Amino acid sequence: MDWSAFSVSLRLAAFTCLFLLPLGIWWGRVLATAQFRGKGLCEALIALPLVLPPTVLGFYLLQQFGRDAPLGGAWAALTGGGLNFTFSGILLASLIANLPFAIQPIQRAFEHVPANLREAAWCSGLSPWQTLWRIELPLVWPGILSAAALTFAHTLGEFGVILLVGGAIDGETRTLSIAIYDRVQAFDEQGAASMSALLLVISLATLGLVYGLAGKRRWSRG
Repeated sequence: MDWSAFSVSLRLAAFTCLFLLPLGIWWGRVLATAQFRGKGLCEALIALPLVLPPTVLGFYLLQQFGRDAPLGGAWAALTGGGLNFTFSGILLASLIANLPFAIQPIQRAFEHVPANLREAAWCSGLSPWQTLWRIELPLVWPGILSAAALTFAHTLGEFGVILLVGGAIDGETRTLSIAIYDRVQAFDEQGAASMSALLLVISLATLGLVYGLAGKRRWSRG
């Protein structure tokens, strides 16, 4: 087991969830409750990482993270360092690649909150913030938990985007999925098998949690 790579993967997954979940709650609620011009395009852009090959997404991010690109140049001006082949770079890439996993489950959960429930809360004197905190969030917590589980598991298994943006720097950008690839290249099947089994168990546990929550919600509505 490559514990250094596993540690990088855990840090990457934890920070990705930490940054994306508040964004997912905000954007998920906006997309579920508001109507605005360009909403369909916004939803399409959020879902794009689901259908775009990871190597394609990684290639474009690699270009945009360079010091000559606007994003990479702005980052270098602020921090003095680059984005490519750094933990900050793979974290930013992970945030972009995981947008649909963080936003869509929460959006679907907010869509099941009746509009008249919000209106009743407002008529009772609750502010929009109080309505979100005291009424809506307790109702959509399964969607938030599903988003966290999917984002965490997908980040642990991400390969193409991370490899292109971060390379395989030990202790910095070398994640568990990249370590599996390296072990296969080195004909170390036993090492690759042990790390693959770990990701398999995490993936199965994640899907069990997500589908269990979905079944619980269907049962409660029934």
